[in-house]
Amino acid sequence: MSGTTAERTLVLLKPDAVARGLSGRILARYEDKGLRIVAMEQRTIDAAVADRHYAEHVEKAFYPPLRDFVTSGPLVAVVLEGEHAVEIVRALNGATDGSKAAPGTIRGDLSLSNRENLVHGSDSTESAAREIGIWFPGL
Repeated sequence: MSGTTAERTLVLLKPDAVARGLSGRILARYEDKGLRIVAMEQRTIDAAVADRHYAEHVEKAFYPPLRDFVTSGPLVAVVLEGEHAVEIVRALNGATDGSKAAPGTIRGDLSLSNRENLVHGSDSTESAAREIGIWFPGL
């Protein structure tokens, strides 16, 4: 890495990605770009973990169905590391609404939904630190 410090970001491969058998394909895209997997675990979460993770959205109308979705089955939580990791993951993920995401992005190639959109990526280094603390408190 050329002179800058590596940063970390949290990625969630949501229950739709796991159910569709896309975890390996999605992880390969991040690794192909040069990001390194620092931690990874498949788990099913409860509403309390979902509420901590999505704390800024808990009171919003769209949140209850999102909570139901992310708690509906196993997901894979991943910490990725590399230069500009947050920005790179967000670019690879594509627009939140898969039906509007650009071809070549994870969501643009593999999702048609706004809620069941395969992946979550931290939106800033501050969010990444908070989210990694929730999912991988030992890091």
